[in-house]
Amino acid sequence: MDINSDAAPRTTTVMIVDDELFFRELLRDMLQQAGFMVVAEAVDGMDAVDKYFQHRPDITVMDIFMPGENGIVATKEIISRDKDAKVLICSGIGYDDDIRAAMEAGARDVVVKPFFANEVIDTINKAIGA
Repeated sequence: MDINSDAAPRTTTVMIVDDELFFRELLRDMLQQAGFMVVAEAVDGMDAVDKYFQHRPDITVMDIFMPGENGIVATKEIISRDKDAKVLICSGIGYDDDIRAAMEAGARDVVVKPFFANEVIDTINKAIGA
């Protein structure tokens, strides 16, 4: 008999990084309703790097444009210190060069704002291999 057969499946942990409270709240609500556990929120790139290494989320959803250290720099920093980190970039339409830079920094995929819950959840599941 498998001793883990009755164990609940592990919940995927997420960190949300965005300087806009509205987007953090929107993402948090979407993700929690889909069964993800939001373990941290950050308001800029420096905050994101610090909180990533405190909480070690399964996936980080990161805005590109934030005051101070942007999402590209933060993604590069996180990936340089944890090659297994999974970062999704959030960006508005029409920022192809920035999206390309984020992907080169190590981001796994992109979620385009404005987004729908099913797009975000599908992209996260793809990035974590679910």
